[in-house]
Amino acid sequence: MSGYEHISVEPGDIQMLAALKPLLEKSASMHHHLCPRQVLGVRVGVAGMRELNFKLPIRQKRLLVIAETDGCFVSGVQAATGCSVNRRTMRINDIGRIGVTFVDVKSEQAVRVAPRTDLRQTVSNLMTQEADSRRARYIAMLEQYQQMPEDQLLTIEPVKLSRPVREIVSRPFVRVDCAVCGEEVINEREVLIDGRPTCQSCAGNGYYTVTDSA
Repeated sequence: MSGYEHISVEPGDIQMLAALKPLLEKSASMHHHLCPRQVLGVRVGVAGMRELNFKLPIRQKRLLVIAETDGCFVSGVQAATGCSVNRRTMRINDIGRIGVTFVDVKSEQAVRVAPRTDLRQTVSNLMTQEADSRRARYIAMLEQYQQMPEDQLLTIEPVKLSRPVREIVSRPFVRVDCAVCGEEVINEREVLIDGRPTCQSCAGNGYYTVTDSA
C-alpha cells in the first residue's frame, strides 16, 4: 500500500487517465522510468495545449513553450506537446520554477500553467498514514499527480510576454560575426555596440570568463 487515500475516479477521470497513459509512457521512455515531475510536465502540457486550442500534431511550429526549469519536468512537457529545443519550439528560461508559458506564435495569445502552490500539502492531506519516508511521499505524488482533478493540481492564468514573440523566436539562419572575437552569432542573438554586432559574451552578458592557460 502507498499509504494514501485515493481520490474517487469518475468516468471522465478514467478517460483522462487513458489519454494520459501514452504520453506518460513517451516521457518515461526518455528516462527509463516515470517520476512525479514527468507526470506534472505531462499534465501541464495537456492543460496548456487545451487552453490555446491546440491538438497534436501541431503544424508549422505555431506553438512555443517556455519552460522555467530543466530536467524531468521538461520531458513530460515535450511528450505532451511535441515541442522541443531542437525544433526551436521550446525555450528553457531557467528561473527554477515548475511552470510553463504556452504561446500561440500567430496570435501571441499566451497562458502560463504551473502546479498549485499548495499541491504538496494536498497530497500529504490525502495520505492515510504519516509520510515518514521519502519513498512514501514519492509514490503518493507519482500516483496522485496522475489522477487529481486539474483544478486541485494546476493554476492556469493568461499572461502577456515581456518581449514580442518574434524577438524571442527570432529568424533562423541569420548569422553575423562578432566584431570583437570573430565568432559566429546565429538567430539574431547579437547586440549592437557602437553600431557593431557583438556576441553576448563580448558585450559583458556571458555566462563564463576566459582564464589564463595553465
